[in-house]
Amino acid sequence: MQSTSSQSQGLLLFQLTQLQSFALGTLKIQEIVPYQQLTQLPNAEPNVIGAASIRGQTLSVIDMAGAVGYAPISEEEKKNCVIIITDCSRQHVGFLVRKIERIIECNWKNIEPPPSTLGHKTYITGITRFEDKLIQLMDVELLLSEIFPSEDENTVEITGVQKGMLQNMHILLVDDSAVARRQLENALTNIDVPFKVCKNGADALSVMKELAAKDNPIDILVSDIEMPGLDGYELTFEVRSVPEIAGAYIILHTSLSSEMSVDRANQVGADDALTKFEAQELINAMLKGAKKHEA
Repeated sequence: MQSTSSQSQGLLLFQLTQLQSFALGTLKIQEIVPYQQLTQLPNAEPNVIGAASIRGQTLSVIDMAGAVGYAPISEEEKKNCVIIITDCSRQHVGFLVRKIERIIECNWKNIEPPPSTLGHKTYITGITRFEDKLIQLMDVELLLSEIFPSEDENTVEITGVQKGMLQNMHILLVDDSAVARRQLENALTNIDVPFKVCKNGADALSVMKELAAKDNPIDILVSDIEMPGLDGYELTFEVRSVPEIAGAYIILHTSLSSEMSVDRANQVGADDALTKFEAQELINAMLKGAKKHEA
């Protein structure tokens, strides 16, 4: 039996340097436009190089190369550069890049997690190859969280009874993005709720099976939708296909602002789906799962 969820999504390949290709999933991309003169923003973060008016909407524009540690784009280069407009984490922003290469089809099962040798601080969520060329998938969520930090994203209202309900649940968090994992972890840590965490879907599935074999199954699974390898849709399908773990309450979340992702999450068997990230929404969804298990 095969999942009805497709693992195919386009990748937009672009360059921040002449030697390395990077990529963004096409579902995150709203539009690609040539560079235009930008309006300077006072007191902006250094990598926010100005604002552009695109189809009546004013967007901050970020020098992606400079933001991730490469040489910033010079004034002389800008006229030949391109702005990638993204819709991610409930934010519309533009990323200035040196060159657009092409859009390719990609099966996300073929995207591998980044090697551990890259270290803890990396802006890469996965790697793949195209025509013998290494492609690195950019962690846009991490970039946005550092440039536009949110001070109140972890504020949660919860009663003592509700906290006790969640403390009795076995919770597993799954996300390939370091910043998304940190957000999820902080939301639960701040209310003293224990949890386990995995960086990809394959590890999560393995952990769930191991714990079920020890008669200690996961009650609530919170997973990102877009992940290299086994994505959230496929993970949901696999969990529902194994009787020992099929009873988990599954919450899928996504940085995409598209209702399509939420509808599709429900179609593959998820109990709830969220556009990340709001801690209160996450906790409310988990409380629904806790009530279902107590019923």
